[in-house]
Amino acid sequence: MKLNKFLLAIVAVLGLTYCTSDFVDINKNPNAILGDQISAKYFITRTQVDLFAPNRYPYWRAQLIHADRYAGMFCFGFSGSWWSDGLGYTYSAGYTDAAWDYYEGYNSTINTFLQLTQPGGDLENPLTYATALIMKSMYYQKFTDTFGEVPYSESGNLDILQPKFDTQAEIYQGIINDLDEAMSLIGDATKTGDGQLDLGSNDLFYNGDLQKWKKLANTLKLKVALRAKGASGASFVDQAINEALSAPLLSDESDNALLPKDNVISQWNSSCYGDVWYNFGTGSDWTVSQPLIDLLQKNGDPRLSKYAQPAAGGDTLTIPHPDSDNDAMYQKRKDFILSALDDAGATYTEWTNGNGETVISLEKDKYYIGQPVRLNGFTYDYALYQFFSTPAQYVIQAKNEGKPIAPEIVLTTAESYFMQAQAALDGYGSGDANTLYREGLTQAMLVWGVDQTDIDTFLANSPMANLTGTGDMQKVAEQRWLANYTEGFEAWAVVRKLGYPASLAAGVDDPDIFAMGDLNGAYPQRMRYGSSPYSTNNDNLQAAIGRQGADVQATKLWWAK
Repeated sequence: MKLNKFLLAIVAVLGLTYCTSDFVDINKNPNAILGDQISAKYFITRTQVDLFAPNRYPYWRAQLIHADRYAGMFCFGFSGSWWSDGLGYTYSAGYTDAAWDYYEGYNSTINTFLQLTQPGGDLENPLTYATALIMKSMYYQKFTDTFGEVPYSESGNLDILQPKFDTQAEIYQGIINDLDEAMSLIGDATKTGDGQLDLGSNDLFYNGDLQKWKKLANTLKLKVALRAKGASGASFVDQAINEALSAPLLSDESDNALLPKDNVISQWNSSCYGDVWYNFGTGSDWTVSQPLIDLLQKNGDPRLSKYAQPAAGGDTLTIPHPDSDNDAMYQKRKDFILSALDDAGATYTEWTNGNGETVISLEKDKYYIGQPVRLNGFTYDYALYQFFSTPAQYVIQAKNEGKPIAPEIVLTTAESYFMQAQAALDGYGSGDANTLYREGLTQAMLVWGVDQTDIDTFLANSPMANLTGTGDMQKVAEQRWLANYTEGFEAWAVVRKLGYPASLAAGVDDPDIFAMGDLNGAYPQRMRYGSSPYSTNNDNLQAAIGRQGADVQATKLWWAK
C-alpha cells in the first residue's frame, strides 16, 4: 500500500507537468518534468523495489526459474509440475531474456535516481546521492555476478547509445570506489535532511537512517572484496577487506537490510512468491531441495520449520510404470526417488498393486523431505508431489489475506558475521572466527523468527554450531548459503565461489535420472546474455565474449576461475 501511494504521487505530478507548454524541453531532459514539490524520497522506493521485488515476469522467470534453482534451493520436475527440473539448464531465449531485460531495464531506474540527486541534479543532495551510489553498487554486483562483463562505465551516458562492456575487475573496482564515496559523503550524518528532504519511511530498508546505510555499504564492500579474492588482477582486495573490517559493519538485528512486502500491491508492480504459487495451480508450484532440507534437518537446525513444511504424504501414493521404461529402469528410478525418503528418515509402507506398480503409504504432514535437484523428464512420473516438502507458508503467502509475507533478503547481519568469519579464516583482521561464526548463526535464525531458546539449544548441541579446525570454511560457506534462502542470486554466487554445498557444485552425472542440459551435468557458472545486446550492441558484446569466453553457462566468471 505504501508503494502504491508513492507511485500515485509521482504519476500525479508527472501528469500535471506534461500539460504545460514546455513539452519540447521535457522531451529532451527527463529531469525537467519535476515540479518544486517533488522530493527524492519519492524515487528511492521504486529504486529499491525494482531491484529486489520486480513485477511477476522477471520475479518468476529470472529469480524463481533460474537463480533460486541454480542456487539449489527450489525444484520443479515433480509429477504435476509444468516442467522437468532441467528447465534453465538448457538455453531458452524466452527465459534468459527475462533475466537480462530485468537487469538491463533497471539501469534507467537507478540512473534517474543518481542523476536527480548528484551534484548539479534537479534534486541535488549529497546525502541522498550516497544512498543512490549504494543502490547502484548493489545493482551492478548482482548484474555482473549473473552474466559477467556488462555495460558499466558508459552506462547511463545519454551521448553513448552503445556502451562498452567492462571487465568484472573494472566493475568490482568501480563498486568499491562508489561505496567509499558514499560512506565519505554520509560521514556522521543520520538522515538526508528535514521535511521533504528526509527519505524517512519511503526508504524501505532503514527509514532514512544513514548510519545503517553506511554499515550496509561497508558490508557490501567486504562482500565484493572477498568474492574477488584470488582473481587475476584483483589488486584492491587486501586493502578493501582490511578497510571494511576496521569500520562498522552490519552488527545487530536492527541492521538487517530487508525489503518488506506490500500485502496488496499488484503483482505487475511488485511481486512475491505467492503471486506465482496461487495463480496457476500445482503446475507452477515448486518444492524445497534435498541439499537444503538435509543441511537443516541433519544438524538440528530450528530454521527447518521456518523454511519448509512437511511433505503432504498420503495413504496410497502410486508410482506409475511408464510404458517407455522397462522393469530394470522402473526399479532404478523408483529406488532413487525412494532413497530421498530414506535419506530424510521417513518411515513408509511399500507394496505392489495388481498392475505391478509400487504404492507408498506415507504419513501425512509429518516428514521433511527434500527433492533431489535437476531431475529429468523421464523421472517426472516417479517424483510424486506428495513426497516432498514445499516452502513454508510465510514464504509463499498470498497477498490480500492480511497475513505476513517473508521480506526480500537484501543483505543481513548474519551474512556480515559469516563473511567476517570467512575473512578471519583467510588471515584477515583480529576477530575470532568461531565467535563471529556463532554470532552469524544467531543472527541468521533471528531473521526467521526462531525463539532464543531454540537458538541456544542449537548452539549448545549441533555439530554445525562451532568451527573446530576441520572443514571450517565449508561450514561458513554452507551457512552463508542457508542465510540467503529466497535470495537465489546471492546463494548461487556463494556456491560458485566457495564450492559448497559440494553436492550442488559437483553437478550431476547420471542421465537416467538427471537433466544434463547444455552443461552435460556441470554446475552453471553464469547465465547467457539476452537477445537484445546481440541486436543493439553486438560489437561491444563480441569484444566482451572475446575476453571472457564463450557465451554459455559453463564459462566461469572472473572471480570463479
